[in-house]
Amino acid sequence: MTDGHAAGGETRDGKETPRLAYPPLDRDVRFIGRGRRRPVTVTDMTMDESSAVPLDPYAATLARKWMAATVLLRNAAGEVLLVDPTYKPLFELPGGAIDENEPPRAAARREVREELGFDRPVGRLLGMDWVPPKPGWPDGMILLYDGGVLTDAEITAIRLPPEELAGWVFAAPDQLSALLPEHMVRRVTACLSALEAGTVASLEHGHPAR
Repeated sequence: MTDGHAAGGETRDGKETPRLAYPPLDRDVRFIGRGRRRPVTVTDMTMDESSAVPLDPYAATLARKWMAATVLLRNAAGEVLLVDPTYKPLFELPGGAIDENEPPRAAARREVREELGFDRPVGRLLGMDWVPPKPGWPDGMILLYDGGVLTDAEITAIRLPPEELAGWVFAAPDQLSALLPEHMVRRVTACLSALEAGTVASLEHGHPAR
């Protein structure tokens, strides 16, 4: 890596990781909005709270879904940037929950700023992936946007929120299975194909929607 802090390592299953990087963390950097991140449901989406307008009765009956926005960032070699959450066993793409009344694309850009420490415009939508429910969680939708190719200067500028992310790595497509959960491998692979083809992937838990 250009910052001189790349190092080899092992994943949690003992496999070799590709150029794992743990850049020095600037503890003076401020990351906004961390305390307000949560799944957003349709019942949250009232009008301005100051107007005290009650939720429409029909809207109150609609199914709840959480939504998240993630970003596909690459280096000049075409490798995908992954981050290592402190609270999960494997890596994932930069991104997170969409806040109340926040446009998805704006959420994707905010997440890049909060998680990587720099501001960068987000490109077009590459894929939509429905995530099935699990105990304690409703089903949801993840939107994946094209973040483009990072410059050497942007890679050097990466600064992580240490309470949330332990490190980052650029991984080639054939290395994703060693670093990501299986459904995320399917999602990222489909979105890489959509990027090349100029299409948008419609997915269900990483599988093409039928």
